[in-house]
Amino acid sequence: MNDTESMLQVPQGRLTLHRLPRRRREVLRAWDSADEYLLQEIAERVEAGSDIRVLVVNDSFGALAVALAPWAPQVWSDSFLSHRATYENLVANDHDPNGLTFLSSLDQPTGPLNLVLIKVPKTLALLEDQLIRMRPLLSEDTQVLVAGMVKAMPRNVWALLERLLGSTDTTLARKKSKLIRVTPDLSLPVPPSPYPVQYRLEGTNWQIDNHANVFSRDSLDIGTRFFLQHLPTQPKRQEIIDLGCGNGVLGLHAAAQHPDATVHFIDESFMAIGSARGNFERAFGTMRPAEFHVGDGLNGFPRASADLVLCNPPFHQQRTVGDHIAQSMFLQAKEVLRPDGELWVIGNRHLAYHSSLKRHFGYVELVTSNAKFVILRAAQAR
Repeated sequence: MNDTESMLQVPQGRLTLHRLPRRRREVLRAWDSADEYLLQEIAERVEAGSDIRVLVVNDSFGALAVALAPWAPQVWSDSFLSHRATYENLVANDHDPNGLTFLSSLDQPTGPLNLVLIKVPKTLALLEDQLIRMRPLLSEDTQVLVAGMVKAMPRNVWALLERLLGSTDTTLARKKSKLIRVTPDLSLPVPPSPYPVQYRLEGTNWQIDNHANVFSRDSLDIGTRFFLQHLPTQPKRQEIIDLGCGNGVLGLHAAAQHPDATVHFIDESFMAIGSARGNFERAFGTMRPAEFHVGDGLNGFPRASADLVLCNPPFHQQRTVGDHIAQSMFLQAKEVLRPDGELWVIGNRHLAYHSSLKRHFGYVELVTSNAKFVILRAAQAR
């Protein structure tokens, strides 16, 4: 991507913005037309320099937070990478990131709020949880603006907003994006959040709790079920990593099969790590050693420190489909594994992980497969 494609021109100024994780020859921008729509609307509705309290929800890579940095907004997201990109983009645009308040999805914003900007997330359960939790912070005068790409805004979005916040007014589509203005109705009842949700993990007595943004929140997904049937059981695995752990089910089983091992749970979702931590502590108590990391994959892990990495990689980042996150995970695992360590991966057959793993590892084996999934084992040498 050239410099002009990393520059966003909006009424608030000219912004330099980059996505994370960084990629050579990046082809995607760090903003979309819904960000532009929101910032244009704010310029028309809110006087620059006014004293207002702002909450930015689900900012992708910081376009909204950087543009509104003079108001020192609270930035509320479930994504570590979103927070990190926002921080770096603030610095790149000569703003002090310490002037903003970064909140994980498990944190609670503070009120009262004058302006709330919401990007519609991929998971509507996350939006529902956020609306319920922010509702007590609103007044009848709070301006609530919600935006997203048309193709990513099902009718359920309007239903949620009107049930939990108040009446809505939808603008005309612009560059394939829509903007919704919400008028808070304080007479509406505020229901308790239905999250986290629970289920009993089949074949165990473990209760699995899942926060709103956790993948396969209501039941065990078929890919993980297949992986669990074929997990490696080699002895002497002391350091095991559940990479992209979600609710931690793979790591729980690995911990049960390797009672002397330390399991590391890693995800870029704050809600995933919150779920994995609670699930592990219920299953094994607080005395069993385990580590929980919110971050950009294995960045920061020491080289040659792990015996086994288990990975069910995502094939999308927010709403963007692609294998670049998986490829990054494979490269990171190669650096972190010990010489005799192994990476075990499950993926949909069509993703062709076998070919990409062969580029990075000396040995790749098909462990097993079915009509939908493949399980692969990769190592430096057989």
